[in-house]
Amino acid sequence: MPSADYVIVGAGSAGCVLANRLSEDPEVTVLLLEAGGKDGSINVRIPAAFPNQFHTKLDWDYETEPEPHVLGKRMYVPRGKSLGGSSSMNAMLYVRGRPLDYDLWERQGAPGWGWDDVLPYFKRSENNARGASEFHGVGGPVEVTEQRSPRRLSRDLLQASVAAGIPQIPDYNGPEQDGVSPFQVFQKDGRRWSAADAYLKPAMKRPNLQVVTGALVQGLVLDGDRVTGVRYRKGRSGEQVASASREVLLSAGAIGSPQILLLSGIGDPDELREVGVTPRHTLPGVGRNLQDHPFLGAIFEVSDTDTLYQADKPKHLLEWALRKSGKLTSSVAEINAFVRTRPGLPAADIQFHMGAAYYENHGEETYEGHCVVIAPVLVSPKARGRVWLRSSDPADKPRMVTNSLSDPEDLQSLVAGMKLAREIAAQEPLASKVIRELKPGPSVVDDQELEDDIRERLMLIYHPVGTCRMSDTAEDAVVDAELRVHGLQGLRVVDASVMPVITGGNTNAPTMMIAERAADLIRGRVGAAAAGATA
Repeated sequence: MPSADYVIVGAGSAGCVLANRLSEDPEVTVLLLEAGGKDGSINVRIPAAFPNQFHTKLDWDYETEPEPHVLGKRMYVPRGKSLGGSSSMNAMLYVRGRPLDYDLWERQGAPGWGWDDVLPYFKRSENNARGASEFHGVGGPVEVTEQRSPRRLSRDLLQASVAAGIPQIPDYNGPEQDGVSPFQVFQKDGRRWSAADAYLKPAMKRPNLQVVTGALVQGLVLDGDRVTGVRYRKGRSGEQVASASREVLLSAGAIGSPQILLLSGIGDPDELREVGVTPRHTLPGVGRNLQDHPFLGAIFEVSDTDTLYQADKPKHLLEWALRKSGKLTSSVAEINAFVRTRPGLPAADIQFHMGAAYYENHGEETYEGHCVVIAPVLVSPKARGRVWLRSSDPADKPRMVTNSLSDPEDLQSLVAGMKLAREIAAQEPLASKVIRELKPGPSVVDDQELEDDIRERLMLIYHPVGTCRMSDTAEDAVVDAELRVHGLQGLRVVDASVMPVITGGNTNAPTMMIAERAADLIRGRVGAAAAGATA
């Protein structure tokens, strides 16, 4: 029976950080359990190949229940299932969110998580190509770089955005987010730089860190109100128990972490009984507060041939293999813009992902021709969903619903975003290269037609958060401000599920930040009193 001081569940963005930081202490033993396998696939390494991982063994391949406000569609939710988790599958876009996001966390009962508190952890993690500054760090494990071989059309998209009234800004991860600029990316020398690359692999040579892949967690071991270990299966072997002398750290993500808690009898007792799980600890907030960023693309056929069309041709693969340059280094979305679509908003409600590609239905739908996509993403959704058990079988995927577009303002923002996408495409230097609008298409004109199109084509952009909400005061909170599960000893949740409110932008960098700060909390380097004093 394996044992360690700390047992970490999940080798994703947060789990890799924890494994590294906790094992820095040679007196501490760490066991990391990962349900997936290794991250050696070429589709992990090649930046532009990330959609090739969808619906494969590298993907948990989730989907929602029929969404009541999106024509009853089941919406696809990919999650990485290998070392690095979703940081081995995502589009590598380095976005922190707004200072006000973290100040809102603090106001909602999470002292020590305001912007001034979390900025040092963002900086500590970074090795930013732009150098050290008030807002950025160097020397950290996370490689944050400029794009290696951006498309010529990306410059046109940026200039057209400026012509449409969106100011160009030097750094969307600085004090002011609103504006347009190229994305910075999690890459090194033209290849993906995941949490496994940054944190886990350098630590794996340490004798006090053990990593077990192919380990599907069945549930937690409870002794009264204390969690003492984790039950898991590996391959065809029987159930094993990994004992934790200090703490179990759940880092299985916004879907996996609540599922494990629920399977362990931690949640709403009535709902647990309905699926045959014996309640052990009442915590109704488990699985609630699910949030994600919905999006869709305005797609235009263009005359410029410098796009990602046929990027998988042998010559482009050879260029990437030999020089780590060319089309395959692209993150697909190369230009980023944050905009407020109406007066009175405290921050941007829309984030544009723009690139020289045809991207529809998560890359499954293709088009024979050269295109650009200007995709509005709703970054401050009011909709809230939940995750719950399908059955008591750990191998069964949980059920989930996001309730996307349940709030009229969310739909209003996306309609405005689609109109602005068309306005960008109508500006030079892009307008003269546009041959025709493919999606939504010229027949979609008025607001009602745009709303219908949005409901028909809406996707989620791979940012599920919030299902183990952090707060010292909120009734539906699952963990406190030190990420300890309310009412239990020896158990913390450390991943995107603890976010009270989704950040304004891509969620990978914030998830790594959460784990960086969590490691200090666990090691006693940030006490509750100190966290409150620095708020």
